[in-house]
This record gives sequence, C-alpha cells and structure tokens, in this order.
Amino acid sequence: MSGTFVAVVGPSGAGKDSLIGFARDRLEASGRVVFVRRVVTRAADGGSEDHDSMDTIAFAAAERDGAFALSWDAHGLRYGLPIGLENDLAAGRVVVANLSRAQIPGLLQRYPNAVVVAVTADIEVIAKRLANRGRETADSIQLRLSRSVVDRLPTSTVRIDNSGSLEVAGTQFVRLLQDAAGLVERV
Repeated sequence: MSGTFVAVVGPSGAGKDSLIGFARDRLEASGRVVFVRRVVTRAADGGSEDHDSMDTIAFAAAERDGAFALSWDAHGLRYGLPIGLENDLAAGRVVVANLSRAQIPGLLQRYPNAVVVAVTADIEVIAKRLANRGRETADSIQLRLSRSVVDRLPTSTVRIDNSGSLEVAGTQFVRLLQDAAGLVERV
C-alpha cells in the first residue's frame, strides 16, 4: 500500500475529534486526505463524534465478515474502522482515523508505515471538556483523569498539545497531513 495511515490517539477530552474536524475542513476537498468515519455501537447524537452506528449484534456480524480493518472494545462500546480505508491507502491517499492507544500494536502490525499522532492537553482542560460533554458523572470523570495510562507509544510518535487554541494545534496537524499527502512544496 502506498498511502499513509495517520492514527490520532489520546485521552478522551484531549480534542482529537476537534483536531480531525479542523483538518477535514481544510484538506478533504484535496482528495488526497481521507477522514475515516468510525463505526460505534452507540447511537449518533449531537454530543459525540460523527460516526456510523450499529447495534452489537450487527457489529459482531460485520466484524466476523471482515468489514473492519481494525476493531476494538473501549468504555463498554465496540469501535471499528471500515475495511474500505485500504482502497484509499492503495490509491496513495493519507487516511486519518481516531484510534484507541491500545490498538497501536495491531495498527503497526497491519500498517507498518503508519504515523501515530498523540493529542494531549492539560488535565484541567481535559476535565472541563469532559464535563461540558455531559455524558459522564463527576465521579467517572475523576476516575478517568486519575487512571495511570502507561505511555507505550512508538518513539516516532508525533505529539500535538491541544491545551490552547484549536487554531494552533490544528494548523500543526494540517501541516503534518499536507506533508504526508505531498501537498507541501519542498524548497
């Protein structure tokens, strides 16, 4: 495959979906960068990421039938990336997807040249974002924030701090994607 898989990872509330949306608005029309819609066993609503929904039975059947390039469990839900992303990789496109950090080994096994982008933010910023979503109780947010996540990301991981202005972090992410897609002229 000649394209590049860009996996966007990081804790809930770091702003992964905002960063991806910022880049999508600026790069999708180029046809060189594709933004994958995840399939999730959660109903779509205005308070969560833009995704395709499946119930758990349909998801299990799709998974069994090879409909996903990658799939995983997290927070009581199932997530999958449609196998069609491989057509975009084969066509030389940059494929961007929000991925669980726990899936990085499987990602790199399947797509050895993948780029991992770790989105971070200050803990206070993450707490505020999670509270504003209204999907979790204050106790569950505190539990999520107190969890120690062992950072076993590849040494080549690109890190983007999204604590401040989305414009700053988003511009950094867009430049990375432009470079991967060959949309940046070399001097």
